[in-house]
Formats: sequence, C-alpha cells, structure tokens
Amino acid sequence: MPVNALSGEGKAHTRTNLILLAVTYWLYFGQLGVLVPYLGIFLDGRGFSSADIGNLFAVITLSRIIGPSIWAGLADRTGKALQILRLGCLLSALCFGLVFFVTGFWGLTLAFGLMMMFWTAVLPQLEVITMKSVSPTNTSYGQIRLWGSIGFIILTVGVGKGLDLTSTELPVYASILILSLLFLSSLFLTQPALKTNFNEVSGSLWRCISTRPFLIFMISATLLQISFGPYYGFFALYMRDLNYSGQQTGLLIALGVLAEVGIFLIAQRLIRQFGVWLLLMLCLLLTAVRWYALAGWADIGWIVVVTQLIHALSFGLNHATSVHFIHHYLPAQYHGRGQALYIGIAFGFGGAFGNFGAGQLWQDGTNSYTTFAIAALSCLAGALVLLLVRPKNMDSGY
Repeated sequence: MPVNALSGEGKAHTRTNLILLAVTYWLYFGQLGVLVPYLGIFLDGRGFSSADIGNLFAVITLSRIIGPSIWAGLADRTGKALQILRLGCLLSALCFGLVFFVTGFWGLTLAFGLMMMFWTAVLPQLEVITMKSVSPTNTSYGQIRLWGSIGFIILTVGVGKGLDLTSTELPVYASILILSLLFLSSLFLTQPALKTNFNEVSGSLWRCISTRPFLIFMISATLLQISFGPYYGFFALYMRDLNYSGQQTGLLIALGVLAEVGIFLIAQRLIRQFGVWLLLMLCLLLTAVRWYALAGWADIGWIVVVTQLIHALSFGLNHATSVHFIHHYLPAQYHGRGQALYIGIAFGFGGAFGNFGAGQLWQDGTNSYTTFAIAALSCLAGALVLLLVRPKNMDSGY
C-alpha cells in the first residue's frame, strides 16, 4: 500500500505531519514564554502581594507532582498518546478561560491549578509522538524541537514589548489565544503506532529508584529546582523594580533560552566526554554563582546578561544530562515513568517549595538579596549532596 494511502502510520512520517509537530512545539513553548516570565506581573497588576504570588505559584506547581505520572501511566497502558495530548490541550484552554471570570486568590489558584494539571498531559505525549514520527525519516528530533525554543523567544520578547505599551492583563489574553491555537494544531496531528506495556515485574521500579545513585540524583535535582523559585516567580518584577523595561526583560529571558538551545546541540558530546556527575556538579556550582550575582549586582546590565547566559547550564545542560542519566540508568520499560518521577518530584515538589519560600521572603522586593542568596545556598547544598555518590556510579546502569 502506498504511504499516502495509509490512515495512520504512513501519514505520521510525512513532511506535513512533521511541520505540524514543529508548529505544536512553537505554540506549546510559546505559551510558556508568555506565562512563566509574566504571570507575576499579571498578578501584581491584579493587586496581589508578593506572598500571595508565591503561594499561588506554589499551589499550581503542586499539580506537576502527580500530573505527569498519571498521564504517562495512562499513555503507556493504552497507547493513545495523541488522544491524551488533545484532551490536555482542550482542558488546559477551558480551565485557563476561568481567569476572565474570577478575581480572588482561590478562584485564580483553582483556574491555574486545573490548567497546569491538564497541561502536564501535553509535552510527554508530544515528545513520544515526535520521536516515533521522525525515526524513519531524515529529520532529527532536534530540528523539530528547535521550533519550541523559537516560539518561546518570539513570544517572550513580543509580550515584553507589549507590556510597555498596554496593560498587565496582556499575558492572559495572549495565553488564551495561544492555548486555543494549540488545541487546533493538535487536531491535525497523526500518531504513529505505539506499543503498550502491560507486563511488569511488581516492585522492580521501586528497586531501581531506591538505589543510592538515583536517590542522590533526585535530591540534588530537587534542590536545584527549589533554587529557581525566585527566578520563575519574581525575575520580571525584579527587573521592573530595577528600571529595566518590559522589552529589555523579554530580551534577557530570550537570551537565556538562546543559550539553552546552543548547549542542547553539544550536550551529548559533553556528556560522553565528561560524564554525568561532573556536569551536574558544574551546573549546580555555576547556578549558585548565577543566583548570588543576581542577589548583589542585578542593577548592572552586563552582569545580568552573564547570569542569563549561565541558563545554558542551569537548565539546558543540567536537563539534558538528567534525561540522559535516567535513560541509561533505568531499564527501558521504566524510562517513561522515570522521567515522570523526575519531573514530578524535582520540578513539581521542588518548584512548589521554591515558589512558596520565595513568596514568603520576597516582601515586594525588599528582601531580594536574601531571597536570591538563599537560592544560591540551595544550589550549593545540591552540589554537596552529589559528593555522597561515586562519579562512576552515575555513568553506569542499574
């Protein structure tokens, strides 16, 4: 049967489907480029205090603890990754729409929390579909994924400039438009055949993740994500308080993402040459320097530029190395749930705790030095934890 006559498997590998996947990445990460940097500014415009903003960030981040595991387990057992992705896109848009009808703390927390719960269904399934779709083609995963970073950069800079010209409500109007387009793009995607996994040995996953190298890795990763609390919650507000324009803030955030894209291109080569342990240690130590520099000298433009370039290590290299570690340390049948565990605990619990703590400390910017200094100490603690495991044990499988 000709490829173009196939209803599913063949169409999944066509140029049209690959372009649609690139568009979907553009919209997905474009939405993050709007919401992550500027949600704090939106909430500040609604009259919320820094403690309220930190608490709201913490509550909605908690959904990342349980969400990824639920969706990953469901996709593994049913093989219906595309249906789960579409459902996540639709319900994310509908839940986000509640923002236009509620004004109080708990109403907005519920809207953002529900949105985040369904949002966690999107990316893992998109990654699986993309990896399977590009496998028999001449297109690489990186060529598709790159468009997500481009979307993040364009929308971060665009909305940052828009904030100089309009109101603090702009991020939510941009977000609902992007979420709607994301759902529409998902309707045109085609899913390749995916295998389901019903046969498991009870307790095997627990035995793998309870080993010393994996536990040390998770504790260190969580401490790193805790340190991101001030950055994700208050960086844009911090820049505004220091008289940076919205456009300048958008460009600074975009610079960090550009640096992240660059490091992704050489990450595998660095991992092969230096190993997991050394790269994780380097990322933690330089991220500690990054946060302390923001604590003391964020009013100096070139220093902020350098701290944003370090984002290539704080997120880009660290994340690539972490994904590599999980993929090579855990048996193949546990890769999906291992990644979900990493996202849930490190980004979910760690992110929620970091956001909550930053919100309590920030005090409308009066404690910015203390908040970022504590974030630096969290990174140093993560580096010290890594000393409890031998480097070679993080480069070998379970």
